[in-house]
Amino acid sequence: MPHVDLNGAHIHFTDSGGDGEPIVFSHGLLFSGAMYSAQVAHFQDRYRCITFDHRGQGQSGVTPDGYDLDTLTADAAALIKYLGVAPCHFVGLSMGGFVGLRLAAHHPDLLRSLTLLDTSAEPEPKENGPRYRMLNLVARWIGLWAVIGRVMPILFGQTFLNDTSRAQERKKWAKAITGNDRIGITRAVMGVIERDACADLLGRIDIPTGIGVGDEDVATIPEKSERLHAAIKGSELALFSGAGHSSSIETPDQVNALIERTIQR
Repeated sequence: MPHVDLNGAHIHFTDSGGDGEPIVFSHGLLFSGAMYSAQVAHFQDRYRCITFDHRGQGQSGVTPDGYDLDTLTADAAALIKYLGVAPCHFVGLSMGGFVGLRLAAHHPDLLRSLTLLDTSAEPEPKENGPRYRMLNLVARWIGLWAVIGRVMPILFGQTFLNDTSRAQERKKWAKAITGNDRIGITRAVMGVIERDACADLLGRIDIPTGIGVGDEDVATIPEKSERLHAAIKGSELALFSGAGHSSSIETPDQVNALIERTIQR
């Protein structure tokens, strides 16, 4: 699988190739670019689909530092430039959306459109800090397997978690999450917990923007997407029925439809 050294990090990516307009997918915390497999399958016949793993997650290398959002944004910008795919359509979920917001504000020449999924321009709520730090500490010193039972209800909605027909999917994603390098993942978690707000950047975003959030999302509640929608000129807001925080996995058809509408505007 292709890797490239960018900005001091060994970054893993996938590239469907082709002559279509490029779509770059940026994943959420604890996942990898694989969380967009349904989107790549849907779009790759018409678009060049690129996924990548943020440093310390998936198949990308673990670095001693650089997990703050500004550095992750610089990583994404470097990859877009390396692949020569600017301006691209950019899709970011949760942490990937944190990156997408900053890319759109600081590097508008790199993006053609922006789709934001289950994300926010706000800092992590203070009340989440102690709980997430404790989970992170257990993951670091014992292993991700020890916290997966607490993490799954944060990452997925009750519709997905209680659907008996999707039991194998749940096992697949639990295995993928626990398979992360525990040093890399705990550093990535701290980068998210300690992130700064970026609401002051939203007025700079002047490209077609679609905003989607699961109606069962407890990690980034729908009201945060409503505030994004109010602040980003001309944006569209979609509420995904039956989805939690990982909508690209839980309700791929609804997510694909929002991406489609956004990139065709």
